Formats: sequence, C-alpha cells, structure tokens
Amino acid sequence: MALTHTLLALLIKHPQSGYDISKSFDEELSCYWKATQQQVYRELSKMETQGLVIYEMQPQQGKPDKKIYQITEKGLAELMHWYAEPTKRTRIREDLLVKVLIGHQMPMDLLRNEINHRKKVHQEQLDKYLAIEAEHFEIEDPSPEVQFKYLTLKRGIAYERSWSAWCDEVLAFLETDTSCTIQQK
Repeated sequence: MALTHTLLALLIKHPQSGYDISKSFDEELSCYWKATQQQVYRELSKMETQGLVIYEMQPQQGKPDKKIYQITEKGLAELMHWYAEPTKRTRIREDLLVKVLIGHQMPMDLLRNEINHRKKVHQEQLDKYLAIEAEHFEIEDPSPEVQFKYLTLKRGIAYERSWSAWCDEVLAFLETDTSCTIQQK
C-alpha cells in the first residue's frame, strides 16, 4: 500500500488540511501506518499534480492561508481500484529477531536487557491503545465508522499484546537455559 492510498482513505471521509491529516497519522493510524508531516505534504503535492486531490485555500488571520484538500473523482477511482486488489502479506524485518537468533553465541545479559527494553516499549504502546479504547470506544451503539475504526485499534492492541507475551517467553527461556553461558567481558 502506498501512502497515496492512505491519504485518499482519509480524504474520502471529509476534506482536510495537511496538518489535520498528519494529526490523523498520530491519533488514528499509529498502530498500523506511520508518516511524517513532511511526507504527508510532499505526497499531497504529488497527488494534486496527478489530479487525485484538489485544494481550496482557506484564509486565516495572522497565519498563512490553509489548503483544504478533497478527493477528486479520479482520486476516488484510484482508491476503489486499490481497494479491489488483494492485499499482500507484510514482510517482517525485525532486528531483534536477528539478535535472538544468535543469542546462544552472544552475552545473555545484553539480550536480556534488550528484551526487557522491548517489552517496556510494547507495554507502553499497549497502555496508550487501551487508554484510547477506554476513552473512545465504550459507546453502547457506535456508528459503523466508529466500529470499523475500533477494529483497527483492536489489531494494534493484539499486536502489542503478542509482542509482550513473546518477550515474556524469551525471558523465561533465558532464565531456564543453562547451555547459554557466554557473558559479556
């Protein structure tokens, strides 16, 4: 999936500024897609040139005018074309797994420290997602839009929980495996 399709998906909901779109990456999409504000603006510019979006200038007092982007018919057609295509499995590229792979030949305390660090990182992210869940998704009869948004958050929650459980498994193994005796010098 290209950044273009994510931007089109955000704009299909309603017209937005580049700043508002960037905030969506931080607040709504962070569990499965990342983009910097610079990437968003650069991509919006390309999409405007391709005719996938148009913008309207919105005057602001004391600030530069704001561009409010909206999807065009061509953009909607591109989004529909992409939506109809089968998705591809995302390849894992995780340096921690390489470190675990050679763990039996490396100092155990270094690996233990790294696993503890990653467990903390994933737990902190899980805590953020659970706070979002408690704050925004405890609605009795949510709209379909909210229900679909919640499904993406639940995937993020499951992802972080699985990382935390895996870290616990590695730590338990490191505590019981006596064959790994190399220590840092």
